[in-house]
Amino acid sequence: MFLLYSILAIVGYFAFFHKKRRLRLPPGPPGKFLFGNLGDLPGRDELEGKYWLQHKKIYGPISSVNALGKCIIILNEARLAVQLLDKRSALYSSRPQLNFIDMSGWGENLATARSPERVRQMRKYISQEIGSNRSLSRFNEMQTKEAAWFLLRVLKSPDNLQQHIRKEAGAVIVKIGYGYTVDPHSSDPLVNIADRAMADFGVAFIASSWAVNFFPVLKYMPAWMPGAGFVKVAQAHRKSAGALNNVPYEFVKRQMAEGKSGNSFVSNILQNSPSISAGEEDVLKYAAGSLYAGGADTTVSSLANFFLAMALLPEIQDKAQQELDTVIGENQLPQLIDQERLPYINAVVKEVLRWQPVVPMGLPHVSIQDDTCEGYDIPKGAIVLANIWYSSSLSSVCVFFHILIYDRAFTHDETVYHDPMQFKPERFLSSDSSGPEQDPHSLVFGFGRRVCPGRALADANIFLAIAQSLAVFRISKPVRDGNEEEINPRWLPGLLCHLAPYKVSVQPRSEVHREIVLSLEREYPWEKSDAEGLQESDISV
Repeated sequence: MFLLYSILAIVGYFAFFHKKRRLRLPPGPPGKFLFGNLGDLPGRDELEGKYWLQHKKIYGPISSVNALGKCIIILNEARLAVQLLDKRSALYSSRPQLNFIDMSGWGENLATARSPERVRQMRKYISQEIGSNRSLSRFNEMQTKEAAWFLLRVLKSPDNLQQHIRKEAGAVIVKIGYGYTVDPHSSDPLVNIADRAMADFGVAFIASSWAVNFFPVLKYMPAWMPGAGFVKVAQAHRKSAGALNNVPYEFVKRQMAEGKSGNSFVSNILQNSPSISAGEEDVLKYAAGSLYAGGADTTVSSLANFFLAMALLPEIQDKAQQELDTVIGENQLPQLIDQERLPYINAVVKEVLRWQPVVPMGLPHVSIQDDTCEGYDIPKGAIVLANIWYSSSLSSVCVFFHILIYDRAFTHDETVYHDPMQFKPERFLSSDSSGPEQDPHSLVFGFGRRVCPGRALADANIFLAIAQSLAVFRISKPVRDGNEEEINPRWLPGLLCHLAPYKVSVQPRSEVHREIVLSLEREYPWEKSDAEGLQESDISV
């Protein structure tokens, strides 16, 4: 095995060295003989953004590394990311060919697909059904029900807040995507399938963790061979990815055959496309699976950050609840149609997105032809990473992240945002001569031609959960033995930035608000789960 690695390393090293002699690449650390900068890549347990930020201090806003012949360009300045990934999106809309992703069965979904035609067709399906507030309005009743059931779950068992957040986010996606109703009180088999698949996806997408991404020939190794443990991991991932794409899709087809299918993303497209080809059906299947991949986990992370922020900053919560009581009334719940009437709540949503972006390093882009930037060469096939992460400290909150905006500045740039490290929704409501500060919606959903087509759904779901939670609950630090406990948040490494489990106190604002939540059980009775409609062979993943 060592001999094989050595031969491959030598080939990759000299191939890249020969090409590098003709290029002026961005600066970076010197490479080791044979292996280049393989040892300079972040480890699986490191926060990639924090790791790559060191390059800016040493090499400037654009740098590069070579890992066994693969050129990786790191952008540590927003103006460069906008210049390349947005303004030249025609050249940078492809994704890298990561062998472990392909082996794991993730290579054909919307986030990773390399075929422009496949990406275009998936985006067409998603935009058609949920790409605008108008098209999404068909699903408003579904979202309203799921939000009501979320409030009920939190009221009855507030200590399980994070489980409730995850169930609500997953329930909305599978209901809109497939017309599937989750188990209202217990663990749901379809949500479990999806959550397991997403956990695998986050692991699979860390390119530097898998040698097969740098030694393509390793993908042909049999699983029994020493050193081929990654093959077994990929096989397990492929099974969970296949379940996410196939199980709910087949559920919809069975429901349609039995005349039971209702309003959903998949059923609507199938009903409107009676002559859909096998290839088009495959694209639709993966487009539907991409809804969960792109929507559920991001919503979970955003709502977890929201509850944390409210517990840490009660004065912000007071202002939000005052607006709700004034505009909506103390005995009413805000709805999606009220969004434009609630500027402060909308500002809270924007600040949640700015304060803790969900995908701190974004998704990698690939150049499809030779290009230049700041006088440096970017070769065809180079992987381009935009570092949209940043670390600082404030009070008990120890980590803050950055995202990019169109005016070429990070969202914590003090020349753009006043007191950028502070959670301040007011920054989006300024009425002075300078006007409100930049809306982070501009880029939190991606760059150029790979911007998320389901962002309207994500935004609506996050708004509704935040507005209704603030209307009826008081969120605070946990109390033990009469003493308030401090919260020490910790964000975990990975493709998506999730908070490690933490505790907050969530209680009704008053007995009146408790009754408002309890009344939802009469207005929206719990519905029977569709789990029985899943075949036993499907869910035994």
